[in-house]
Amino acid sequence: MLTVSAAFWFVLALLFAAMEVESEGKYGWAEKAPTWYRTTGIAGKLYGLFMGGKPMTGYHIFTFFLSLLVFHIPFFAGKEWSPPKELEAVGLWFAWSCIWDYLWFVLNPYYGVKNFKRTKVWWHAKSWWFMGIIPADYLFGWGFSVALVGLAGWISKDFKILANHLWLLAMFVAFTVFTILVIAPLYQKWYWLMRRKDDRNKTDIFHA
Repeated sequence: MLTVSAAFWFVLALLFAAMEVESEGKYGWAEKAPTWYRTTGIAGKLYGLFMGGKPMTGYHIFTFFLSLLVFHIPFFAGKEWSPPKELEAVGLWFAWSCIWDYLWFVLNPYYGVKNFKRTKVWWHAKSWWFMGIIPADYLFGWGFSVALVGLAGWISKDFKILANHLWLLAMFVAFTVFTILVIAPLYQKWYWLMRRKDDRNKTDIFHA
């Protein structure tokens, strides 16, 4: 059941990442999207402080809250809510968000794993990178995830909760490797194949 659960959340991250690749292309962090950008003001500065210097955008505010809400669906579908279960849900979301972000690079034909570097990703450039391969954001996200779920286990006096979470994270890593080796190359071929033709000029698009 844990493997099935890990697969579900991973596929969700994969779909979120693919959706963003399709809408952003090579212009990550909503660089060219028709959304607002903030780096100044109290909110903009606090966001940048906690997000490794990244700008706060309208797009990301909505997608973050949307994804967080998805992790609370079980509570509105019959699962009993409790403080430990809330910690589990938020803890899982933190780990999942890092996977979602990384998969954008894995799938994106303009980047791929080989171009996931501090010098080639401007919105991650202000973060510290562990050994030059992992942004501090990811380390913090997974570390905070483990801490929250560990706290949930401590409150519940059930440390199997943490063991299950660690297994789920291990499955995330395994699925990511599979995506790098198999899914990403196939998706990138399909990405360019679908762009050989565009029917926008044959569509009755108009604006008010």
